[in-house]
Amino acid sequence: MAAVSKVLEDDDLLTEILLRTVFTTTLLNSAPVCTRWLAHVSDRAFLRRFREIHPPRLLGFYINKGESTPNFIPILPQPRELTAVIQRATSSFGTYQRVPSVPTYILGCRNGNVLIRQHDKIGTTFAVHKVVCPERGMDILPPFPRPQSQYLFDGTAYSRILPKEEGDDLSYLYVLMHQTRDGKHRLYIYILKHGIWRMNHSLIIQQPPRPWSVLKSVLSNNKIYVPAGWSNIIVLDLVASSFSIIELPEGMEYGERNTILSQADDVAGVYLIVVKKFQLRIWLHNGYTWLLMDTIYLREMFVDLSVSDGNASLLINQAGDNAEFVFLDMGRCTFLLDIKRRTMHKVYEKEDGDKFFCEIHPLMMIWPPVFHALKDDPTRNAMLRLKIKDMDGH
Repeated sequence: MAAVSKVLEDDDLLTEILLRTVFTTTLLNSAPVCTRWLAHVSDRAFLRRFREIHPPRLLGFYINKGESTPNFIPILPQPRELTAVIQRATSSFGTYQRVPSVPTYILGCRNGNVLIRQHDKIGTTFAVHKVVCPERGMDILPPFPRPQSQYLFDGTAYSRILPKEEGDDLSYLYVLMHQTRDGKHRLYIYILKHGIWRMNHSLIIQQPPRPWSVLKSVLSNNKIYVPAGWSNIIVLDLVASSFSIIELPEGMEYGERNTILSQADDVAGVYLIVVKKFQLRIWLHNGYTWLLMDTIYLREMFVDLSVSDGNASLLINQAGDNAEFVFLDMGRCTFLLDIKRRTMHKVYEKEDGDKFFCEIHPLMMIWPPVFHALKDDPTRNAMLRLKIKDMDGH
């Protein structure tokens, strides 16, 4: 007990103990002990170290199954410390099941914020659903801006909503591309600020390759990467307010779900994941050139899972940040490949009534944790010290 007393009253030792709690849920449970503990676990330097040691883990994924409400599929097994989080994610969309006539479709999931689209007789609504507090209801997005100009054609060549992390907050970008009457393209980028779409950038692009609306665009290190043409990526630099075009690695072209971009948080640039037959490659564009980072041969993994490939193609469904994991479809089954651990297992099998392509949106553990402020209560802190001394005396 004397040792316990010395540890809990030593700030350096207490910090080292808290760093080893593994789960952000444990940090949240530790914070209300007293203002001193809250100050430790909410310190930015501490949180940076904690994330380096314990990066946010994959909890599961939402899956669009057609006209029905999206389902949450947990990745099991999970530690018991995360049981409450898993249960919240599983039941989170129960609110919308009360209105079965309004289809709910997930467009993206970022840090516990699920971007959804609902369509009814009145029209289409875009909203943000918060997994950890669904009782607060959805945040409805304002109508998207429609720039008016006599030089624009009426049709939209490309549009996309992208999440943008700003410190501890999450906002959204709306990217819109219109063709002008002289054959050029005008690009508009809006950012959502205090419930209003505000113009962030406006660029003229000379005859760009046609963007792919069905392929994933990503925002990585203040650059938007948009797959385009047969083998191009349009790069929109939000800092320099400029654009450029890069080619895919030599000999590579877009095909049927054979490529996907992945946001890079650990390095500058963007990742590209490519699958061809049973070979998966990971490339990194560092701003200058493509670097081959990894090659994984998957056939042996499928043999270990007793999966017969038959004539089914191996297709990419979704990927995590930093190319840490990828969801692969083959036939009626979806597999999760953990790229770092070199493990793979089946996570979903299509049911009767599922559409051909059931799009997946991974749910990661929310970061950073949100701590509630405590009153500076000297009595509470004194009671904690008294308890420690009582432990020492016994």
